[in-house]
Amino acid sequence: MGNLKTDIPHIPREVASHLGYYVYLYIDPRNGKPFYVGKGKGYRALAHLSEEGETRKIHTLKELKKRNLSPIIEILAHALTDEETALRIEAAVIDLLGLDGLTNAVRGWRSIQLGRIPLSELVIYYAATPCVITDPALLIRINNLYRHGMSETELYEATRGVWKLGIRRENAKYAFAIFEGVVREVYAIKSWHRAGSTTYATRPKSDVALASRWEFIRGKTPKDIRNKYVGHSVASYLVKGAQNPIAYVNV
Repeated sequence: MGNLKTDIPHIPREVASHLGYYVYLYIDPRNGKPFYVGKGKGYRALAHLSEEGETRKIHTLKELKKRNLSPIIEILAHALTDEETALRIEAAVIDLLGLDGLTNAVRGWRSIQLGRIPLSELVIYYAATPCVITDPALLIRINNLYRHGMSETELYEATRGVWKLGIRRENAKYAFAIFEGVVREVYAIKSWHRAGSTTYATRPKSDVALASRWEFIRGKTPKDIRNKYVGHSVASYLVKGAQNPIAYVNV
């Protein structure tokens, strides 16, 4: 397949005006598989051909160029009415194909909240009833680390560290793992330690060894405590738009 050759396309002005917002694919001509998903309008689909840098996408484009090849550019959907529609389609396609097989650096727009997700997770999210927190608790929003289908160990290690906390942390009895305002797990706090001073199984040392931060080790959480809080909404205890992922309750 080394003698394959594809022509780099151009987009005439009159064509660009008809495209509107669109979602496009970069296809590897050697195997016919997509390696990049993007969205845009006008001439956006061609912009990557002149990019520089060290990303996986650019590396793939350089590899093709060395073999006198060009990517096949396909328009997956076009004449979309607005950018949000394009963003949603782009995100859905990335979720379907998976980042492992693509050179996209991240999942698409709001994929964590609106993208590919087990139905059971949507039921938890939309049907979560509010609860009243009566125990000394540390609410920890892990929106940036959470992903659907993560293991129990991954969820625990995403929750237990590493956080900027003062001495007030010592008064908290439980740590709640919070994603999108819903309690995903409750951990009894056994002890606090300097960030990076205890062992993690799923997070690299460089991710947790941060100065002036803290992590906890869990104890055994009573079953009645888990039943009381897990799967319930605590959104009323959280300040919407707050940058600090930590909230204290009854502490």
